[in-house]
Amino acid sequence: MELTAPVTGGPCWVELGTSDLESAQRFYTRLFGWRPDTDPRREAGGYTVARLGGAAVAGLAPLYQPSQPVAWNVSFAVADADAAVRAVASAGGTVLLGPVDVFDAGRFAVAADPSGAVFQLWQADAFPGAGLFDAPGSLGWAELLTRAPREAAAFYTTVLGWSVDPSLRYPRWGVDGADFGGMVVMDDKFPHEVPAHWLPYFAVEDVDDAALTTTRMEGNVLMEPTSLPDGPRIAVLRDPQGAMFGVYRAGDGF
Repeated sequence: MELTAPVTGGPCWVELGTSDLESAQRFYTRLFGWRPDTDPRREAGGYTVARLGGAAVAGLAPLYQPSQPVAWNVSFAVADADAAVRAVASAGGTVLLGPVDVFDAGRFAVAADPSGAVFQLWQADAFPGAGLFDAPGSLGWAELLTRAPREAAAFYTTVLGWSVDPSLRYPRWGVDGADFGGMVVMDDKFPHEVPAHWLPYFAVEDVDDAALTTTRMEGNVLMEPTSLPDGPRIAVLRDPQGAMFGVYRAGDGF
């Protein structure tokens, strides 16, 4: 990721909704070296900020409703959450939640693009988002997997003002000239029941070790460690509760 701090339109936070918060804290603490910092307020519902050193890098939260899947969610920074959800609806997306105020931290909404890929919108107040990107244990790339690439490009460039590199192999998303993610076209290799979705990638020092640790902690390796041509070494993993995420070797560019 070419971003070093949250900027309007870019990814600013990544958040896990999980069915077992304590187990998830143990898993990611071992995998990434995170320090869990749980909000003690009853109304926060156990929301936990994962930290590396003094930097906030991710959120972990319980499931707030029965229909909510166990999943990692990527948040994108917006200047005005209310205007952003209106833009989502106008562009053919769906507003799933909000906008709502989160204490004094900011204003939050959940939406889905026209193909159903869920993402989050964050209007910062006291909390701007992640304090670290592209370093071991932190978010370094955001990938959209979709069966409708043209519609996705039109939607996100309209709603969030992104640029899209029209590479046939791997289109890249950018904001203000900085790439932060890419797009994979879901073909027949993807089971029909797998919906369009956003997949966050976290930087690690050793991809193979991360995959081994995942299996030892009762997670799964969905894509074995692989070195991409002219790209990073990556793997796609699943935690013990079922949330998918990617890892890549820190310092390697996508």
